[in-house]
Amino acid sequence: MIDATQIPDDVLAVCRRLRQAGFEAYLVGGSVRDLLLGRSSGDFDVATSARPEEILRVFGSRFSVPTGLQHGTVTVLAGATPRHVEVTTFRGEGVYLDGRHPSVVTFGATLAEDLSRRDFTMNAIAYEPQAGAIIDLHQGQQDIARRVVRTVGDAVQRFSEDGLRPMRAVRQATQLGFEVDAATLAAIPATLEVFRKVSAERVRDELFKLLRAPVPSRGIELMRQTGLLAEILPELLAAVGCRQNRFHKDDVYQHSLAALDAVRPEPILRLAALLHDVGKPRTQTPQADAPGEFGFFKHESVGAEMAEAIAGRLRLSGAETELLVALVAHHMFFYTPAWTDGTVRRFVNRVHTERIPPLFSLREADIVSRGRGEDPECETRELRARIARVAAEDAVLRVKDLAVSGADVMRVLGVGPGPQVGQVLNRLLERVLDDPALNQKETLERLIPEVAAR
Repeated sequence: MIDATQIPDDVLAVCRRLRQAGFEAYLVGGSVRDLLLGRSSGDFDVATSARPEEILRVFGSRFSVPTGLQHGTVTVLAGATPRHVEVTTFRGEGVYLDGRHPSVVTFGATLAEDLSRRDFTMNAIAYEPQAGAIIDLHQGQQDIARRVVRTVGDAVQRFSEDGLRPMRAVRQATQLGFEVDAATLAAIPATLEVFRKVSAERVRDELFKLLRAPVPSRGIELMRQTGLLAEILPELLAAVGCRQNRFHKDDVYQHSLAALDAVRPEPILRLAALLHDVGKPRTQTPQADAPGEFGFFKHESVGAEMAEAIAGRLRLSGAETELLVALVAHHMFFYTPAWTDGTVRRFVNRVHTERIPPLFSLREADIVSRGRGEDPECETRELRARIARVAAEDAVLRVKDLAVSGADVMRVLGVGPGPQVGQVLNRLLERVLDDPALNQKETLERLIPEVAAR
């Protein structure tokens, strides 16, 4: 049953206005599925018998935007906020030639024909809000009750039409806590050639949605079982069965999945958790003093290089790439109370202040996912307090916090722009990190010739 009170009034108004103009109008897709599951839905899509030009006429140019006329889609601006409601004409489709787009889109189809072209049965249910009628021609409600993701019709055909659909099946099953129907799951390896045609940006967006799921490791394992992981993150496959040592209960792959589930649902942080030990298989070395155990010297540095390559392949932004690489590169810090305040400042300078919270989250997830019952905050609790204290005492943690600038260095030394200027500033910062009292303009200007000479 659907609780109609959960449908926003402005969405109902869109359907009502189309019906008043003489057209059919139904809520379709994920919003209907979510209503049946009792989940909140932010996006509402409407399918209608009105053609695109008729939709534009009904709502007028002020409240409608022709966002995809070739596919029959008009975005209606509903309500005072306004809410964006995608209204799409019932349509039929020709064959798919590029793994994404049908060769031809035809309007004038029936609701039944429109529903039959959709990806999964749980998304092929329509709801007519005025009558409270549910139109379910593909046993979608039954599959929702069974908590199963199943394609509409033949799975190989559906996946051959749009190469992203296999990833969508895995992602939606992970988000909803569903299983993937056996025939649907079996069709994924058979259609990977079509999946390879999908743009990196679309794959990345689906991966990020999966990483926000309550238990994202389920999706990563489904990707591994179906061959999708080999296409997207093949570097992780070497972690399967990669043995560690007495400090870890699991192999590198299972440890990485546990760390993934343990961090906040932020895509870059979760991707960093998944990849934090990706360099271990390449650095695995038997321990001479501990038979059957292995060490992984500098695996964080190797992993950071691998993470940077992965970020490029996924078309991450510059800021996302920098954060991902930094988290992987610095996750192996080992704090002890013996650290001086200068060491604490150097740590913050190296990592950058804004990256400390996600790095600590990653480190805590790394510790708890070892499976040895350790206190996850054993290395971050006191360090947090010390960072806060040194930050309150002085603000000198980076070159830009120095009381002198590059212009001052050039003036004092009588030189022009060049590498020497940055080198002098970095050496001054080293002095100030140990002794913040030195951060006075006159003091630093007196030190400039000395550090330059060295």
